[in-house]
Amino acid sequence: MKSQLNLKKALITILFVVIGTAVFAQTGKISGRVIDKSTGETMIGVSVKIAGTTKGISTDTAGRYVIGAVAAGKYTIEASYIGYAVKSVTNVEVKQDQTTAVDFSLEESSTQKLKEVSVTFQVNKETETAILLSQKNATEIKQGIGIQELSRKGVSDVEEGLTKITGITKVDGRGLFVRGLEDRYNNLLINGLAVPSNNPFKKIIPLDLFPTDIVSVLETYKTFNSGLYGDFAGGTFNIVTAKGEKSMTKVNIGTSFTTNNNLRDFLISKEDNSFSDFMGFPGKDRELPKVLGKVPSAQQMSGQDALSGFGSGFDVDQKKAPLNSSFGILHTQKINLENMRSLQYLVSLNYDNNFQYREGVDRFFSVAQGNYDNNLYTTKYRFSTNSSVLGALNYKSQRLSLGLNAFYLKGTESMIQDQLGYTNSQATANNSFIRLNQLQKTDFLNTQLFANYKITKDDRHSVRAGVSYSKTKFELPDRKSFRGGRVDDATTSITYTGNSIARQYMDFDGSFYASGLAEYNWKFGNDDLTKAHKLTVGYNGSFNKMESVFRFLISQNLASNNATFNTNNPDAVLASEISNGNFTYREGSNATYKARMQEGVNAGYVDLALVLNDKANLNLGGRVEQSQRITRYRNSGAFDEPFEKVTKNNLDILPSANFKYALNEKSNFRVSASKTLTKPVIMEAFPLEFVNPDATIEKGNPNVINSKNYNLDVKYELFPSNKEMLAITGFAKYLQNPIERLFEQTAGSGGLQITYNNSKKAILYGAELEFLFNMERITESLSDFSLGFNTSLMVTETTIDKIKNSAETAAIGDNNTRKLQGASPWLINADIKYDAVFSPKWKNTFTLAYNIYGERIYAVGTNGLDHYYEKPFGKLDFIWTNKIADKWDLKFGVENILNPLYKVQLGDKSKIDIVENDLTVKDYKRGVGFSLNLGYTF
Repeated sequence: MKSQLNLKKALITILFVVIGTAVFAQTGKISGRVIDKSTGETMIGVSVKIAGTTKGISTDTAGRYVIGAVAAGKYTIEASYIGYAVKSVTNVEVKQDQTTAVDFSLEESSTQKLKEVSVTFQVNKETETAILLSQKNATEIKQGIGIQELSRKGVSDVEEGLTKITGITKVDGRGLFVRGLEDRYNNLLINGLAVPSNNPFKKIIPLDLFPTDIVSVLETYKTFNSGLYGDFAGGTFNIVTAKGEKSMTKVNIGTSFTTNNNLRDFLISKEDNSFSDFMGFPGKDRELPKVLGKVPSAQQMSGQDALSGFGSGFDVDQKKAPLNSSFGILHTQKINLENMRSLQYLVSLNYDNNFQYREGVDRFFSVAQGNYDNNLYTTKYRFSTNSSVLGALNYKSQRLSLGLNAFYLKGTESMIQDQLGYTNSQATANNSFIRLNQLQKTDFLNTQLFANYKITKDDRHSVRAGVSYSKTKFELPDRKSFRGGRVDDATTSITYTGNSIARQYMDFDGSFYASGLAEYNWKFGNDDLTKAHKLTVGYNGSFNKMESVFRFLISQNLASNNATFNTNNPDAVLASEISNGNFTYREGSNATYKARMQEGVNAGYVDLALVLNDKANLNLGGRVEQSQRITRYRNSGAFDEPFEKVTKNNLDILPSANFKYALNEKSNFRVSASKTLTKPVIMEAFPLEFVNPDATIEKGNPNVINSKNYNLDVKYELFPSNKEMLAITGFAKYLQNPIERLFEQTAGSGGLQITYNNSKKAILYGAELEFLFNMERITESLSDFSLGFNTSLMVTETTIDKIKNSAETAAIGDNNTRKLQGASPWLINADIKYDAVFSPKWKNTFTLAYNIYGERIYAVGTNGLDHYYEKPFGKLDFIWTNKIADKWDLKFGVENILNPLYKVQLGDKSKIDIVENDLTVKDYKRGVGFSLNLGYTF
């Protein structure tokens, strides 16, 4: 502990030394005033910057600007404004501790004067300024982050990038939380088209699989409009993929090290040691033995089949975990054709791997005795890979744009998990040992075709349409475990009874997912289309088909009932035991081994955007959404029993209203109200019983229904400059039949079952505060510093149905209200940025970012136990990005600097007597991560 504290102090000291060095470097300033040459009037909002860099600022209301902390040297300064010719001043000399004056007088563009036509130009929508402008002008409440800001903050994947937006946090392995609401309440679009999740335990595809290289802008909608899918409560994310706006080729290579994860002893399966496994392409020798056929039975394998039928064993290798590594190649090309047409294409290839070590307690409580039922110390060794390939082709003319995207994401995770302690409340047998050895694979294939067409040249009438096809796969092709007693550090003893050896095979196949949209837009009521009303009529929908197969085998004793072997190399002993006829395997799958689900959504919508006057805009929308979920499954029993069928049909009318009033040129007042719904995560409604080696079970509930949500947002926002913003939002939601996670005791065995159900209702309300602030407002010496901060505060109250939720009633007694499961009462995100130009060819950005969330219910308690709470977890990161000349990019990052303890804990208000002193049920530390990435642009 002392060494960890010293490490933290050393890291923090290094950070402040680095930043301090930059602050007190030999720098000067450039300042001046910009006027219109023909009128002599001052010009507001003119962009003034150092040529060839991103370092610059816009003129204020007096037409003045100050560019601070510029390294001594000679520069070219340029000023630009829409409709005016760009003007440059060369050989501007900056001296230490001095201010160099450079004034500009701009002339209107001669091209515009001579031809007397409006100038058409394209705004780069990926810049921070453009995204803030889009947020300011939009009628609905939305936020975004572009590739430029993602790069500056050293973000390498989409999930991490979205945490830089107000009110969004992520939890390791559990996805994104919006306004304190967990993954279940979110939805995902890619280029406006719906896509499925490749993981049945997640509402949306894990976004850490998406590298930021394939992203143009990440959009987040926190208020509903009729064009979005009705499955909306926390937020809808829209990933706008990169198109290739300019011709370039870029290569990135990177490496990272995490304390207590890399360069330490690491266990990995013998089957995961090849180069193809390292690259994320494991072989096919880890599948269900063919002798067992496609339909399970109570088959007992012969000795010969048990010896030859498996392509993998239990042996593991111990080695030093190397550094994590990554590489990426991005190539884009823009081809200008005749008649203002262009063709753009983009190809991106990315790969990364990660070695992860976790250790900590893993427990749950017995409701019979108030003690630990399971009390295990868990150690996990995970090796994961992510690979992605994206191809994009885009055609543009004056009236037509066509886009074709195709991308493939592949992830693998090889895990060795050791658990030592006791189970089934047998505290005297505290040497119980369980080893899990598994491979997990995910695949995601998506293709999209979309088009925008201006029916009239002036864009008064336009249409857009798109179709998307996806195919997903989530597999556990080889999940095996054994349990026995730890004899010593190297030896384990097992008995063959009691399912002491188990092999599981799960295949979750999303064989077909299609979505589409068609939309017509009409602008009317004003010759100036920027002030015209807009009517939108459209359709969007999706259809999803999936099937799961879950088979498992267990050990069957024959002539003998026990064996002792080397814990890391048991295969030779087990093979000898099978050869001698001492044990074999038999199938333990039951009739629930296969289940199917299909879901369909069809929706028509209309949106009327009214420009009431120069200051007021009103959007009124209506969406009629028909959805159906059909689940087919068998209960435990005969394999020839007919499938049970559960059908959930819904027809929802979802109105929405968004109102914006411009108080002045820099501030807005907004009100938004809507009705939406929340659908369960696939696994929450899927009748699959997922069994873990420690006897915990995760089981879906096909009777879970959609919740209905009523949403209200009121927001004030101020934009003091094109890079600053202050916003205060009040929000409230009423959730009818919210879906929640429960922990229950399993019937008979007394083990832990994780399942899902609807509560009666929930009310939540709160406020958000956000600002982006240039610190030159404090003093000019801080002109290159900016501060970003956002916080969400939320109060929740859930009312349960005492009959429907009878197991929970025993936990909360007469009080039928509690907080909403998965909701944080508060969260904070903050970052401070420093831009420094050390020389004309060396530009730097330093960013220090911190986020933390408040205590929330991880799972609802039942049978007299209090709820399980996820404790606050704070994360501090440092990123240093360098632009060296025009070709080289260098990023250095330190992640999770404070390295806090992640903890889930039983509450202290159980209705039964708890005899244990420590209520912790899960904990671990992530470690401090150091990363280095080098990029070269051709």
